[in-house]
Amino acid sequence: MFDNLSDKLDRAFKVLKGHGSITEINVAETVKEVRKALLDADVNYKTAKAFTDTVKEKALGMNVLTSVSPGQLMVKVVNDELVELMGGNVSELDIKQNPSIILIAGLNGAGKTTFTGKLANYLKTQKGKKPFLVAADVYRPAAIDQLKVLSEQIGVPVYTDYESKDPVKIAEAGIAKAKADGNTVVIIDTAGRLAIDEQMMNEIADVKAATKPHEILFVVDSMTGQDAVNTAKAFNDRLDFTGVVLTKLDGDTRGGAALSIKSVVNKPIKFIGTGEKMDAIDVFYPDRMASRILGMGDVVSLVERAQQQFDEKQAAELQKKIRKNKFDFNDFLSQLNQIKKMGNIKDLMGMIPGVGKAIKDVDIDDDAFKHIEAIIQSMTPTERENPELINGNRRQRIANGSGTSIAEVNKLLKQFEDMRKMMKVFSDPGQAAKMMRNMPKMRK
Repeated sequence: MFDNLSDKLDRAFKVLKGHGSITEINVAETVKEVRKALLDADVNYKTAKAFTDTVKEKALGMNVLTSVSPGQLMVKVVNDELVELMGGNVSELDIKQNPSIILIAGLNGAGKTTFTGKLANYLKTQKGKKPFLVAADVYRPAAIDQLKVLSEQIGVPVYTDYESKDPVKIAEAGIAKAKADGNTVVIIDTAGRLAIDEQMMNEIADVKAATKPHEILFVVDSMTGQDAVNTAKAFNDRLDFTGVVLTKLDGDTRGGAALSIKSVVNKPIKFIGTGEKMDAIDVFYPDRMASRILGMGDVVSLVERAQQQFDEKQAAELQKKIRKNKFDFNDFLSQLNQIKKMGNIKDLMGMIPGVGKAIKDVDIDDDAFKHIEAIIQSMTPTERENPELINGNRRQRIANGSGTSIAEVNKLLKQFEDMRKMMKVFSDPGQAAKMMRNMPKMRK
């Protein structure tokens, strides 16, 4: 996410490296590079110019503390301005009404139908809502079929009508059905349309007038960059939408849409899509995104994702097993599955400060744990519970069964044993403190 922009901003800050103070000359040079980086990322020219003018003014107006280098100061100024550029504060959905009505709009291929399913899943699992989907794309039967498949996948009801060609009537009938069934949120998926198609724009304006939605979300493909911003402006002029959704941020996006759209249409980005899975959706936090763009990670989002998979009772039982040194391969497999549920592995690692840049050129497959799972699943139940029983013959059998080598099985067993010892030490606060105290002696 935004790798190229991050690299170019990093190079821009290096202009100030080694300088003892902020001067008009070195700031101007840095700002010039920052502006170039933004334009290369397909950020709107006026937005990029206004942004860098503000950065320059603020940087020159600050006194550099002795403990802060000019480069660090510039990073802070750029970070603060990026946060403001992307909206400042997080913008929550207005879902206080019963039912709350959300209208989804956008171009063909932007990912509206997939996002509709993701949003329903998010509202159901994270907000405790009872969502109801309405398939109002009358031009593409495949979109209706897709929404039906997604609704079954996430366990949310959907209203469909293959016969009607009137999206207004379909939307109204869907809302009536949702009210009758006691659903708390209605999400209406509409057909993709071009801003220049007057008839199609009139049609969605009619759907808006008939349904009186509390939220109108404009879904845009972030990979289209500046074109996305121009389209958003045209749609906003007609619909006056309440928020923007940026999809496909897991792709090769340059970041122009995310950085320009708020300043051009003055509407907040509310969600971002980061993959195809139904849980690959995040609330948009300007401060967290700014940190990620500047290579400073996003620990808060990482912790939140972990908490979503966290089972308090299971964790307490696991703690007991670790203290008794009974942590086994069944527990290890369970922990791996929880990590996998958190999302794309490379994306998760990119949230750790300093790691994002280090792994940007490393290809980390989502199946990175597959050979480990294969080895564990090739063990008998007894072997999983008692790893110390795994002798030479058993290792050969496990290697054959998992399609791996004895060397790989040995490596996993060694790493598992080392990890088990470390977990036992740190589960006992007294032992952990003793080990920390002894560390200076160990270095002598």
